[in-house]
Amino acid sequence: MSDPKDRSGPVLIELGGDARPASPSEAPPVPEPDIAPTQPEGRAMATAAALAARRPSRLARWFWALLGALVSTLVSIAAWRFATDLIASVPLLGYAVTALIALFLLVIVLIVIKELAALSRLSRVDALHRAADTALADEDLSGARNVTAKLTALYAGRDDTRWGRERLRERQDEIFDASGLLGLAETELLAPLDAAARREVEAAARQVATVTALVPLALADVAAALTANLRMIRRIAEIYGGRSGTLGSWRLTRAVMSHLVATGAVAVGDDMLEPILGGGILAKLSRRFGEGLVNGALTARVGVAAMEVCRPLPFRGKSRPSVRAIIRTALTGLVKGAEKG
Repeated sequence: MSDPKDRSGPVLIELGGDARPASPSEAPPVPEPDIAPTQPEGRAMATAAALAARRPSRLARWFWALLGALVSTLVSIAAWRFATDLIASVPLLGYAVTALIALFLLVIVLIVIKELAALSRLSRVDALHRAADTALADEDLSGARNVTAKLTALYAGRDDTRWGRERLRERQDEIFDASGLLGLAETELLAPLDAAARREVEAAARQVATVTALVPLALADVAAALTANLRMIRRIAEIYGGRSGTLGSWRLTRAVMSHLVATGAVAVGDDMLEPILGGGILAKLSRRFGEGLVNGALTARVGVAAMEVCRPLPFRGKSRPSVRAIIRTALTGLVKGAEKG
């Protein structure tokens, strides 16, 4: 016989009085992968520098040159035929259109002359820079006097250098070594121009940092960085007497950017900004604002390089502007505003 206590069926298991089903809200958070936070890299300025420094291939240059020649030839033939046919059918209107075409060609010729004059002026400043380097290296007093005379002639029509030119004219006969004479010219003539160029660099760095931080549109920061740097380099060239046209500005920009890319200077981060703006400051700010600060710092580097390229005398008697000092002046106010916000 079977045991009466042996019953088949469900078995009730009693839990402790404190136990209850767990709620989803009480579940522990899912562990996230251990990813180190990325630091701002200044991609907008790096991209803008790469675009400005990139030199098209020879095949691409031939393509655009032949395309421009072909299009201009076809347009010229079409305009000529249109004008002659119009003169044959409606003489008065045809002559009026011909006069408009002639005026348009005259404007193009004037633009070309202006561009050539701008390139010639930039070449003049470059030649002064090289001559000053040679005079300093050889301690050539006659070469230094020649450079000083050409430098005075370069700034002869500018009121902002009149006092410096007068001071240089009064004291230059008292100096009998090349480095001293060029140092005097640098102090008397170029000091106010250096201050004006530095203000341009600070304004451009502030503008690039602000646009990068506040405008979230894709590629807007790259466009703003490239535009601001082109304008800054052109203004610096004009301050130092190398008034550049469109082609001259692009040549200067490519020279400056190529130098920065070649030397690896288009890279900046905590190592430059933290000693100026405070330890770990980039980690306390949003990534977008950190990108703005890095792009502004890179713009300051571009500005200092542009000053070295556009300046008719090398930095010898006066020290080269400090990039960190420019960044401190241009960007510290933005950081304080971000911390308050």
